Amino acid sequence: MSLLLFALLMLILLAGCGERVEDLEQVSPEEKIVIKFSHVVTENTPKGRAAQRFAALVKERSSGRIEVQVFPNSTLFKDGEEIQALQSGAVQMIAPTTSKLSGLFPQWQVFDLPYAFPDEETVHKAMNGCIGTQLYQGLNLHKMQALAFWDNGFKQMTNSQRPLINPSDFNELTFRVMINSNVLKKQFEKLNAYPVEVSFDDLYRALEFQAVDGEENTMSNICSKNLFKVQPYLTISNHGYMGYVIITNADFWSDLPEDVRSLLEETLCEVTDWEREQASKINQEDLQRIVSSGKVQVHHQSEAEKEEWVRVLIPIYDEFRDVIGQDLLRCVEDLNQLPQSGKMP
Repeated sequence: MSLLLFALLMLILLAGCGERVEDLEQVSPEEKIVIKFSHVVTENTPKGRAAQRFAALVKERSSGRIEVQVFPNSTLFKDGEEIQALQSGAVQMIAPTTSKLSGLFPQWQVFDLPYAFPDEETVHKAMNGCIGTQLYQGLNLHKMQALAFWDNGFKQMTNSQRPLINPSDFNELTFRVMINSNVLKKQFEKLNAYPVEVSFDDLYRALEFQAVDGEENTMSNICSKNLFKVQPYLTISNHGYMGYVIITNADFWSDLPEDVRSLLEETLCEVTDWEREQASKINQEDLQRIVSSGKVQVHHQSEAEKEEWVRVLIPIYDEFRDVIGQDLLRCVEDLNQLPQSGKMP
C-alpha cells in the first residue's frame, strides 16, 4: 500500500511538471522561453508557412530554450482582437495586415491606396526608407516593436454576380472590406459599390450565403480559404498591395536577454527573405490552381482598363492626404516618380 501511494504521488507530481511544460509559460533564461505567435490565416499561406518555419528554426538554434507557439487561422484571436491581446500580454507576437493597424495608426492606410505601388520591390524599398521609418515610429509610441515586414502580395477582385471589367460593373454590389481602413471603404464607394466590414474568419460564410457579393484578396488567401468556390468571377487587377507587420510587445521584447533578441532578429531576417520568395511562388501556383478548377471565369485587366479604374479612384489620394500625411504621400510619389499632385500613372 505504501509503495502504491508513493507511485501515485510521483505520478501526480510528474503530471504537474508535465502540465507546466505543456503550458509553456515564460520562465527564466535558464529554462524555456515561450513566445505565442497569433495570426488569422491558414498554415498553407505565405504567412502561415513562414511562421512555422520561424518557430522551427528558433527551436533548433536555441536548442529548445526558446519555443515559438504558432496559433494560425484565428484559433486564439480574430481580426480586431490581436492588437489588444498583444498589448495585454496574452500573446507576444502578431502579424496583422497593414490595413488592420489603421484603427490606431491611420497613416498605415498608405498601403490601401489604389495602385500606389507597382510591385513588391517598390514596397520593400518604401519600408526600408522614409515610409517604413515613419510608420514604425508610430508603433513605438504605443509600446509596440516592429520586427519584420512580410509580403502577401497584390490583391485581386472577386464576386458572385458578374465580371468586373469596367468601373460601372461594380454598381450596386456589396464588397467585404478589412476592418479599420476608411481608404478601402472609400475605394468601393468611388466604384458605386457598398463596403461591408467582415472579419477574415467569417469571410467564406459571408460570401457563401451572399451577405456580400464580392471581396478583394491575394491569390493565396482566395485559394487557401476556398473563396473561389463561391466567387465565380475573378479580375486580376493588382490594384492594391497586402503585407504583414510582425509586431511584438515592446516591454516583453526589452525584457528578453540580449542573446535571445539577437537570435530572434537574425532568424526573422532570414525567414523574411524566404517568405517573400514563397509569397510570389504561392500566389502564382494558386492562380493556376484556381484556373484549373474550372469554377472561375478569370479576366486579366488590360492597361486601358487600368487607366479607366485609375481615373475613378484617383480622388482618394487628395481626400486622404491630411489623414495619411503629406510626408508619407510625398514619399510614395517620389518612389513612383509621380507629380506631387497625387496623380497616378
